[in-house]
Amino acid sequence: MGMIIASHAGDSTLIRVLFVCTGNICRSPTGEGVFRRMIADAGLDSEVEVDSCGMEGWHRGNPPDRRAQEHAAKRGYDLSELRARRLARGDFESFQRIIAMDAGHLGKLRGLQSAISEADIRLMMDYAGQPGVDVPDPYYDGPEAFERALDLIEEGCRGLLEEIRADLGR
Repeated sequence: MGMIIASHAGDSTLIRVLFVCTGNICRSPTGEGVFRRMIADAGLDSEVEVDSCGMEGWHRGNPPDRRAQEHAAKRGYDLSELRARRLARGDFESFQRIIAMDAGHLGKLRGLQSAISEADIRLMMDYAGQPGVDVPDPYYDGPEAFERALDLIEEGCRGLLEEIRADLGR
């Protein structure tokens, strides 16, 4: 897809990225935490904003799952300040990139997207050159599942970072 950049107040450029999973307590906050760190390390935190949400609002206001936080912390990602929220209609106009963790989310997001929304909605693993591959939900599984989800999310975020760097001419 072509260059997707939003103008923000003044002449600054701002790209807004939203990670989406089911309840916003495992995969999408992990995506948010990983990508926040990557953009900060790349010196792009003033040009890229990151958020996450869930398709459902069951966990609204809660921090990420304890296991997701623990596994992320072992790799240097801090998810402790994040709080779950549900997808809002305005997200389709506020974010240029909306990243679904699995095909079910992708289909629902595309079904909810209005005709005026220009948001680029893709699967996380599309950014890793693995189109159609889901990031499996680790919630009902053991530690290996959380590690696997982190591996996939890191891989997808690296590809996303490269695409955003290209869009920004960096």
